[in-house]
Amino acid sequence: MKDDILHRLIVWWDQGVVGTLALNRSGAMHFVYDAGWLDDAACPALSQALPKQAAPFDDALCKAVFGGLLPEEGQRTAIARALGISANNPFRLLAALGGDVAGALAFLPEGQSPPAPLANAAPLRPLSDAELSATLDRLPYAPMLAGEGLARLSLAGAQSKLPVLLIDDSIALPDDATPSTHLIKPEPDRFAGLAANEGFCLALARVIGLDTAHAQWRSVAQKPFLLVTRYDRETGADGRTVRLHQEDFAQALGVPSNRKYATEGGPVFKDAFALVRRATTRPAREVLKLVDAALFNVIIGNADAHAKNFSLLRQRTGEIVLAPLYDLVATHMWPGLSKRFAMKFGGAATLEEIDSDAMARFAADASLTRAFIKRRAIAISQRVDDTLASKTLIANAAEQTDTAALAEIIRDRAQRLALKAKG
Repeated sequence: MKDDILHRLIVWWDQGVVGTLALNRSGAMHFVYDAGWLDDAACPALSQALPKQAAPFDDALCKAVFGGLLPEEGQRTAIARALGISANNPFRLLAALGGDVAGALAFLPEGQSPPAPLANAAPLRPLSDAELSATLDRLPYAPMLAGEGLARLSLAGAQSKLPVLLIDDSIALPDDATPSTHLIKPEPDRFAGLAANEGFCLALARVIGLDTAHAQWRSVAQKPFLLVTRYDRETGADGRTVRLHQEDFAQALGVPSNRKYATEGGPVFKDAFALVRRATTRPAREVLKLVDAALFNVIIGNADAHAKNFSLLRQRTGEIVLAPLYDLVATHMWPGLSKRFAMKFGGAATLEEIDSDAMARFAADASLTRAFIKRRAIAISQRVDDTLASKTLIANAAEQTDTAALAEIIRDRAQRLALKAKG
């Protein structure tokens, strides 16, 4: 009932109104598409979990799709504390942070429109090294710089991130009229070497032919961080940056962030492959990309490849593809982290458990043959082995102290997976 509505946010896609996200007096959310958006066949659904329909969507789906845009765990708690609102109130968090989120959406109060992109906007001022260092120091207490009067920013995930942009290769903070183009991922104190680890794994994946986010290892005042180019942003020749729409697999499947792990009832590979076949424009190509991603995560020992670490991306052409891979980390390098895969590979939770039966079960999950998966595992393993044997990637990462040791461990895992696939 209309009288039951306490607050509303208008959901925008670029300069178009998609619909309204409302909060009722009981604290439940619902979303309804705008009639104009529904009537225009060129306007897509904003999520695989929210097909275009006149009827509203309930609180559970709203929390999965829209709540999935918000930071998680300690990051969410710290942001809520900085803003003086409850960490369990996704509507209020979106109202505070929803100006620049992952993908193309923005969440604005009624009567407010997103600023139109300007071709000749005044350039933002790059941060000095001292300012950047101070900004990184503030992030543990004010993630996304929440509560500091800057742009309204939000990114999902448990790890600290800060949306930024580059000006002549120097880092600047975006404003409400300027979309961010890059992300800073500071290295947590408790995971020394994480930025180097992730940067190396992303570079390795790219060298062997996988589509990945581009990242640079950097440091300021002896603080390492990873500078990642946002794949959901595209800057044209006129200098204007366009937001591309994306959603992670948990959002697309209507699963809330607190159930992203398969052990908590979250998506498994069978769900992921079914989603890719259903949602992408050229399913055969995208399924193969997901197979390669799963095999690569096994090889590097990434046990944290859960449903929020894979996404669908809508390109400017309208084609829907598997987004470039991100969050590729050899998590087994830290003794305190679980070695068990977030999504089991054909029932196997570790590399050691993978056998011919696991290959067959994974193939069934992907609706492919066991022979094909075995051939693909051998091919990916060989590419990794050959690349690491050349030492070139290690030489290009000289500033990363443990790269050589990490490379040897990954190479050994690649050789072991190849032997299992041949057996």
